[in-house]
Amino acid sequence: MMSKTRRWPKALSRIVLIVITALTAFPFLWLFVLSFKTDTEILNSPFSLPESISFSNYERALHTLPLIKMFGNTLFVAVFALAISLVCTFMLSYAITRLQFKSKRLQNGLYLLFVAGLTIPPYIVIFPTYRMIVSMGLLGNRASLILPLAATTMALGVLLMVGFLRDFPKEIEEAAIIDGCNIYQMCTRVVLPVIKPVLATVIIFNVLYFWNEYPISSVLVNDPKMMTISLGASMFRGRYSMDYSGMIAATVIIIIPQLLFYLLFQKHIVEGMTAGAVKG
Repeated sequence: MMSKTRRWPKALSRIVLIVITALTAFPFLWLFVLSFKTDTEILNSPFSLPESISFSNYERALHTLPLIKMFGNTLFVAVFALAISLVCTFMLSYAITRLQFKSKRLQNGLYLLFVAGLTIPPYIVIFPTYRMIVSMGLLGNRASLILPLAATTMALGVLLMVGFLRDFPKEIEEAAIIDGCNIYQMCTRVVLPVIKPVLATVIIFNVLYFWNEYPISSVLVNDPKMMTISLGASMFRGRYSMDYSGMIAATVIIIIPQLLFYLLFQKHIVEGMTAGAVKG
């Protein structure tokens, strides 16, 4: 009787996981099915199977999208935004966990101020960001996209790094100082090698964010030569019409690389997310 009672929670948890997985995977599967339909089929019978399998939508998408140029722009923006974000995030996280503040309330308040950025939707900051970029004379420059993207990714990095550094033994750093290390040597030779799992997680999440980011890019990028990969689907939208089938095929093309990237590095994500939970 006890064994049957214990099986129920396991069976229920599996059912819940299956349902959540199905709900998560359905939009991607539906999008993939729609990519083989014509505009007429998409509008008239969106939930039915395509009448025939044709790759014409993908051919049109590949012909329309300047993938190499857009991938190059995305890579350029991601590299510089990631470098700025990681440096600032690490210095801020280290300062919050190691510097002596006048009060604990000030220290926690500074931490919560940055982490609160996770609760702010990107659409809210579009207008003030645009005004700041224009006032600095950066509109039309790649820096107009690099700086906002670097700033918007710091909140998650601070959350993960501070959580890990708070559990990192200070005695190790004190021993490094006794051995003659200065603050820069201690950070690069002692702290950074230890927080590699967290750094890997932050890098992976940031790269996926840079690949997907649309609201800020759609406002700040006004030069077709500077378009990132996330703006590719908008090229199928005309003034009075919209190429639905081409847009959906382009969306699938844009999604596939990031799915492969996530599947390839998902192990590092789990390690980084759980690293801060290990005491000592």
